Amino acid sequence: QVPVVESGGGLVQTGGSLRLSCAASERTSFGNYAMGWYRQPPGKEREFVAVINWSGVNARYADSVKGRFTISRDRTKDAIYLQMDSLTPEDTAVYYCAVQDGLGSQSPRYWGQGTQVTVSS
Repeated sequence: QVPVVESGGGLVQTGGSLRLSCAASERTSFGNYAMGWYRQPPGKEREFVAVINWSGVNARYADSVKGRFTISRDRTKDAIYLQMDSLTPEDTAVYYCAVQDGLGSQSPRYWGQGTQVTVSS
């Protein structure tokens, strides 16, 4: 069973917005863990995008998305979100939700299956 499930990907034009969601699967809860977003552009390695701590108060972003993307958390739904604004073709990637121990660069414990985001020029 996949521990977390992403949704909200799709096709959008340059300058547009998308909101990704990630929720814990049934009978699982990650309330005590940080959760984050990573992405893998075509032909490239997976890279960090953003992470939010267990309480939803603190977050960290990759430089490439600062000021454009916002990560948030709803503890009542055991879910996180990624609001993506001012999208460019360079944001095209498969976006993965991850569960990790903290805001640092440690490897995540669990991964979702990913959702495709395509930004057309």
